[in-house]
Amino acid sequence: MNAADTAWIMVATALVLFMTLPGLALFYGGLVRARNVLSVFMHCYAIACLMSVLWFAFGYSIAFGEGNAYWGGLGKMFLSGIDADTLSGNLPEVLFFAFQMTFAIITPALIVGAYVERIGFGFVLLFSALWMLLCYAPVTHWIWGGGFLADGGIFGETGVKDFAGGIVVHETAGLAALLIAVCLGPRRDHSKPPHSPGFVMIGAAMLWVGWFGFNGGSQLAADGGAAMAITVTHISAATASLTWAIWEKIKFGKASLVGLVTGTIAGLASITPASGYVGPVEALIIGAVAGVLCQEAVNLIRNKLKIDDTLDVFAVHGVGGIFGTIMIAAFGIGSWAAQLGALAIVGAFTIVVTYVLIKLVGLVTPLRVDAETETSGLDLIVHGERAYDHAS
Repeated sequence: MNAADTAWIMVATALVLFMTLPGLALFYGGLVRARNVLSVFMHCYAIACLMSVLWFAFGYSIAFGEGNAYWGGLGKMFLSGIDADTLSGNLPEVLFFAFQMTFAIITPALIVGAYVERIGFGFVLLFSALWMLLCYAPVTHWIWGGGFLADGGIFGETGVKDFAGGIVVHETAGLAALLIAVCLGPRRDHSKPPHSPGFVMIGAAMLWVGWFGFNGGSQLAADGGAAMAITVTHISAATASLTWAIWEKIKFGKASLVGLVTGTIAGLASITPASGYVGPVEALIIGAVAGVLCQEAVNLIRNKLKIDDTLDVFAVHGVGGIFGTIMIAAFGIGSWAAQLGALAIVGAFTIVVTYVLIKLVGLVTPLRVDAETETSGLDLIVHGERAYDHAS
């Protein structure tokens, strides 16, 4: 065991959990109407709890077990055979389990942004549970667990390069979000602006800080590679924030706070797969393009395709993660065949599994709340609480 590496990954684990709780919850919560903010918090918090238990029970074994090239198996269920002295590389394996658990938490939580304000709570829990086990965990095994897309797999000695989750996290969550949004249909009233741009900024800032653990921690060592991953992450985020705001100013005459911080997330998602492979100049280029590219993707999906992906999960996370994955090949760091091939394989798998789960879970619990609940707000009708009591 290496003590320095272990200490850093402990910190990184806390940082990645901080991204979901409270970062993502505040970022998403501020973007919805006041009558639905608690439901967003509930979704993020409950998913964090449920994914933790399921990752312990089955998910870690499926992703990092010693099964075959496609499925990790169930040999490590409930951390079977793992104790405080068991090592994964030069880290305690229980720490590697915990670090990867925070990724399994945030990936289904990202999907929350596509269906807020109109989805059934029971559907959220059951779908997220099955999706993490049957979509996220297998894809994790394929790329990070030594599966068929990793080095030595179908793409040869050097497989797909996805340092911290452009495919594993952002493509899978983005495509799942888009598909749920299509199946759900649009909100009955989506004319209301975000109820708290301040929440949005605070949540985005927390995500930015937490992303240092997300990308820097994926080095799994306290070394120069981790330091470079953190540096390029920051540069991409800062650059994308600026280009998003500039493009917004050019198109609409004003640069908004919500736009500025959404650009931050676009830059972070885009640098994620490349963060362990590129330098600061490449990060500047990735961020500069991401701020414009993801904003145009928002316009395409929301205004031209008329898909109500409520908080633009696919346009920001999906498009950003796919773009960053492609840029690894564009910079000559990974092969075009591996990068594009893995995107296609994982994309097709995600779409099929997500669609089947939407239909199956919909047979057990309603996908969408009724019209009265949607109009009155999920906070009071579903959870019996209000975010703001203006009479007190």
